[in-house]
Amino acid sequence: MKSGVPSGFDNASLTAFQAVELFFDSGTVRLWNGIGDQVIGGNTYTGAGTLLGITLAEEDETLSAKGITIQLSGVSSTMVSYALNEHYKYRKVNVHVGTLSGGVASSYQVFSGRMDVMTFDDNGETSVVTLAAESRFVDFDRARDHRWTSEDQKAMYPGDKCFDGLNVLQEAKIQWGG
Repeated sequence: MKSGVPSGFDNASLTAFQAVELFFDSGTVRLWNGIGDQVIGGNTYTGAGTLLGITLAEEDETLSAKGITIQLSGVSSTMVSYALNEHYKYRKVNVHVGTLSGGVASSYQVFSGRMDVMTFDDNGETSVVTLAAESRFVDFDRARDHRWTSEDQKAMYPGDKCFDGLNVLQEAKIQWGG
């Protein structure tokens, strides 16, 4: 080992990369910020070069939900119209970071969440697509508007009588124990 570098890495050149998986109904889009196709974790990712930018959420000591922003610039107007017609809201998104050494990628997942808002900035010839994604922990912060009543149950499942006797139980005097 020379100068703190493990053996086997003496002459190796490591290149850092970011990769993103977007799970749409029509199929999964996999992009990485390199050139050409690259196999990462058994899947082939299409190179977007410097056109792909990923802003990861910063960690802090709280358990608050964080999000990310994925930006793809230089997108043709044809691809924008395709993106506009694709259903993306709440679809899964994964972000990976890793290194390339001798064409072999090693990566780990740094974010898994859901697509939230997609915006477009179009100059006529090319566009910038920005996708905001939220962590799955955001669901813990959302208020639930569902109530455990017979009316709510019937709105979701017509004909269900599971909660029909619930009102009677509210006023019932029940003796517990012996």
